[in-house]
Amino acid sequence: MTTHRAGGAPPSGTWPHEPVLVLGAGPVGQTAALLLARWGVPTIVLDKRAERDAVGSKAICQQRDVLDVWEAVGAGRRIAAEGVTWTTARTFHRDSELFAVTFAEPGRPAFPPFVNISQTRTEQILDEHIAAEPLVDLQWGRQVVEVDQDAWGVTVRLADGTRLGGSYLVVCAGARSDDLRTLLGVTFDGHSFDDRFLICDIRADLPGWADERRFYFDPHWNPGRQVLIHPCPDSTFRIDWQVPADHDLDAETASGALDSRIRAIVGDRDYEIVWKSVYRFHSRVVDRMRSGRVLIAGDAAHLVSPFGARGLNSGVGDAENAAWKIAYAGHGWAPDDLLETYHLERHAAALENLAVTTATMEFLVPPDEVRADRRADVLTRAATDPCSRAAVDSGRLAEPFWYVESPLTVADPRRPFGGRPRRGEVPLPGPGVLVPDAPVTLGGAGPTRVRELARDGFLLVLGADVDVAAVERAAAAAPGPVRVLMLDGMDPDGAFGAVLDARADEVWVVRPDAHIAAVLAAPTHDELAATLARAVHDTSPRTREEQRDGVLQTGR
Repeated sequence: MTTHRAGGAPPSGTWPHEPVLVLGAGPVGQTAALLLARWGVPTIVLDKRAERDAVGSKAICQQRDVLDVWEAVGAGRRIAAEGVTWTTARTFHRDSELFAVTFAEPGRPAFPPFVNISQTRTEQILDEHIAAEPLVDLQWGRQVVEVDQDAWGVTVRLADGTRLGGSYLVVCAGARSDDLRTLLGVTFDGHSFDDRFLICDIRADLPGWADERRFYFDPHWNPGRQVLIHPCPDSTFRIDWQVPADHDLDAETASGALDSRIRAIVGDRDYEIVWKSVYRFHSRVVDRMRSGRVLIAGDAAHLVSPFGARGLNSGVGDAENAAWKIAYAGHGWAPDDLLETYHLERHAAALENLAVTTATMEFLVPPDEVRADRRADVLTRAATDPCSRAAVDSGRLAEPFWYVESPLTVADPRRPFGGRPRRGEVPLPGPGVLVPDAPVTLGGAGPTRVRELARDGFLLVLGADVDVAAVERAAAAAPGPVRVLMLDGMDPDGAFGAVLDARADEVWVVRPDAHIAAVLAAPTHDELAATLARAVHDTSPRTREEQRDGVLQTGR
């Protein structure tokens, strides 16, 4: 079979519209801008702050699949290398360990399950990539006070009276975005938890604690409440104490009680407080994550408690979903209706995160006496009863959302979705699930990775018995980049095929965000063409002349 080299994402200079406006230069906004640049889409990133405020660890826990997204813009390996890798989450009741969760390794992933690194350092690394990217224009001290849009674009008015036009707008302005939500006409319903959490970054030598997360229920050094300890780079540990609603950090510091609190954990050894703060946690989500040409992402769209590291990690998922869909709609590879699936998919992801983290918070901070008594009973019995251990909720850690019920996904009765897996596990590969990663080979080129290939456009992986000619015709007629690869040619040692449990008659259709759109058994040309159209929400197929040219690569 002939191999045709392809360029993947379109070159710069081909975007036929005004730049995309991105509000907020935190990690979600940075990620959205860098990913859009991969698709040849220019952005203007506006942040109301005068400059980057490099204070505190903030969101420290970066999940494997998010590191994969950052690697797509060249930053993932560096962030991982500078961070602290951990693979085990331990949960204690008082001084007794109840259980430890070790995370599954689907396929041969490029990254460990979790890497801890401060949000500040992550932002600095992403800033370096933004500085080297000519398609991203980052502007500080630019506060948006008005948003208008029509069928052709979006216009924002800044606090100084300046007006800027854009083709689309991605709002990643963080939790304190009430004014922007009001401008966009979205609600932000939910509730806030009364208990506070004291957070300190402590630099100290704690042997044996550098590669695991520790969660304590009711330790003697924080009776009746919880403590969470995460390792960070430079011998630093992030410690979260649950504290009463009336906790006064300044008074505790002045009295020496904070020193006593810390020494109860670190013992009689030197330590340094790098940063400290008190937070109140919220569970809220907007009713709409899309308003015409405006997409809302990250903390501007949803707030969850940090027990599970689902805030920033989910925000990066928002950014990737938004970026490829804006690119496809703007380049003419998909109808504008594709943007509605951003709301459908990412709002469902936000509700899932809300449900998971709210359940955790209600276990940590029972809202009534009945549930408090039940929790006490569960924790007591968990020391000896495996069934009770399963009911202990110390936070279900971040995982990608599964687009099983998305209108872009084609269900496969041979590969039904089994529901939310057990802690630390991942669902079996199938429609709606993030494709497992593994090293693969393309012809004479050196090894690469499945997810690197997937994020260039649509990826079609063919079993040995598939009608290749029918697939090639459907791929050639599809708008946007499409890559066609034979499984046995890209996977000579069988590692990727084994984790897929792939069959010889199957075509695996993988979206530009590396989620599996469909697994088709012996598809005809028409079936595959319909699946590719559905995967970009194209319900009115166009002629070849009406579509922009796609990109095709076929290899054995």
